[in-house]
Amino acid sequence: MQPYSSVILWIWALWYAYWIFAALRVRQATVRRESFASMLGWRLALLAGYACLFPRWPQAWAGPRLLAAGPTAGAAGVALSLLGLGFAVWARLALGQNWSSSVSLKRDHQLIQAGPYALSRHPIYTGILTAAVGVAVDNGQWQALLGLALVTAAFHKKLAHEERFMRQQFGAEYDAYAAKVKKLVPFVY
Repeated sequence: MQPYSSVILWIWALWYAYWIFAALRVRQATVRRESFASMLGWRLALLAGYACLFPRWPQAWAGPRLLAAGPTAGAAGVALSLLGLGFAVWARLALGQNWSSSVSLKRDHQLIQAGPYALSRHPIYTGILTAAVGVAVDNGQWQALLGLALVTAAFHKKLAHEERFMRQQFGAEYDAYAAKVKKLVPFVY
């Protein structure tokens, strides 16, 4: 494993540890949740994507690099991982007790529009996808690009459910928010 890859793996591991810890602190009661079948669909795609981004046996996946290797790619991977996962943490903190690992509505659910939610309607996904781009840039092989595509597809499926829940809960207020703030890429998409 290259030195940059080890740093990226540690960044993701620390982020994941924080994510689990933060999930244990959410106490707000859930009043509505997506179906198990819906959740299973995007979660399987997400797990497959992560498996491709972080293969347990890299030599089994070895193949020609699609992106150039070297310290520039490694440093870019580290920077994108830090930036992306930092953004996801900021969004998670802004969301507070409204957060859930599945698509759900909490008791007294609020429509958060400040902080990272003023830049993206789904900033947690924006951050994780940015970090996944970092992994793919550092790795440079086809399986990392496949992993990035799978993670992107999983988040698109999940955010479609979230958008539906938010529109049903907040109606015109969410429509107005969606009209001024892009889904994932600030000011673009």
